[in-house]
Amino acid sequence: MGIFSAIKDAIFGHHASAPQQQAAPSPATAQPAAAPAAQAQPAQPQPMQQVDLENVLDAKPGAANLNWRTSIVDLMKLVGIDSSYENRKKLAEEMGRQDYSGSAEDNIWLHKRTMEELEKNGAKVPASLSA
Repeated sequence: MGIFSAIKDAIFGHHASAPQQQAAPSPATAQPAAAPAAQAQPAQPQPMQQVDLENVLDAKPGAANLNWRTSIVDLMKLVGIDSSYENRKKLAEEMGRQDYSGSAEDNIWLHKRTMEELEKNGAKVPASLSA
């Protein structure tokens, strides 16, 4: 699992990316005269789960002492992910940047890209944090 996936799972829940399966009808509720074509219909895709990023992160223990809104290091700490240079570099590579050096500018870019990706994946990101 990648660093971004770990961040996303910590925010959306551990099964955020797992496809939801429909339960098969039990023998007691199955209709024996149903046409085979009706039984072969694929499950309808589930709508994307939207999570209010600010509410979820502010509710986490320690949120009041971390500046997750602007700091990638604090965001990673808040969701329980090692915020070491190596992990931030891996995250930057996942986000498409190969020349991550760990500078303040790199960390600002990485935080913004992480917020963009969270938004693309269904997080409701406050306007002040979206690009």
